[in-house]
Amino acid sequence: MVSHRRERISVFKVLTKRQRTRLFAGAAALILVGTAGIVSRGFYSEPEAQAKTQVTSYSATQMQGLEVSRDSVRKAINEGQGGSSTGTSYVKVVINGKSKLILGDNFTTVKSVLDAGDITLEPDDTVAPGLNTKVTESTVIQISRSNNEIQSSQSEIPFNTIEEKTDSLPAGTTKVETEGQVGIMETTSLITKVGGKDSSSNIFASYVKTAPVNKVILIGTGTVQATTAATTSATVPVSSTSTTPVGTAQSIAHSQVLAHGWSESDFTCLVQLWNRESGWSTTAANPSGAYGIPQALPGSKMASAGADWSTNAATQITWGLGYIAGRYSSPCGAWSHSQSTGWY
Repeated sequence: MVSHRRERISVFKVLTKRQRTRLFAGAAALILVGTAGIVSRGFYSEPEAQAKTQVTSYSATQMQGLEVSRDSVRKAINEGQGGSSTGTSYVKVVINGKSKLILGDNFTTVKSVLDAGDITLEPDDTVAPGLNTKVTESTVIQISRSNNEIQSSQSEIPFNTIEEKTDSLPAGTTKVETEGQVGIMETTSLITKVGGKDSSSNIFASYVKTAPVNKVILIGTGTVQATTAATTSATVPVSSTSTTPVGTAQSIAHSQVLAHGWSESDFTCLVQLWNRESGWSTTAANPSGAYGIPQALPGSKMASAGADWSTNAATQITWGLGYIAGRYSSPCGAWSHSQSTGWY
């Protein structure tokens, strides 16, 4: 996951237009993942007593078994994961018992955090500490809203079919090395009820719970003699791989990868990397603050590639490939790093 290190618009209209189907989903320590937010406007109710700090145990990246924590997020920021910088800071916000991190560069008060997160408070909301209270990275902002409940749902992430050419098999023959298996994207939404019926729903978090397992087909290129020799070898020599894009986002990425001068094998690496990071969802949002297909930390970093960064796959992919090129030289370099560390 990109430990770069990864919602009615609901209860908080938690997303401005650009964040409309999202709010956060992650990854902490190795998979930190773009900020879900809060636009501070409307009426605010400030209780005199500060609410208790409450931290949920849900992981930004269940696949890695990691939990979002201040230490993991700070570590990711210090390491520049996901395009973050040491000047980036964060504040935890707990909404109806669910927590997420809001990342930014100039936090001063509680209100500045809510503004940065694009979280809209409504007349019956309560927030503690007060809006004008100064904040630090140890601050926990508690928001409570009545007539709302949190619901979770799961959807499938399709797997890809990867073809690997190998001279360990005779030319003209194929072999299924690995069967494909769909992954699972878990989405947590805040449901607002009016008169006992669901009125609206906003995505609070959406992250890869289980990464898909790609189907791998070996394509023979060898001669009988070469095949016999290969079967006695400890490893199976593979000359190249190719992966069929699944969906619009992957088709866009495939074209961009080749435009960068990278190979089909690099596209295969990219597919595996972002399958695990975000399931190729433009609104993947981890509680850690990582967001989008490349799990930028914070998601607003992708604004450098376009104002529509929160929903446009092409914009997110452009930023993500630029990040990969600058930090790892190629998608296979990023995938290799992710394989060894759990983040990129």
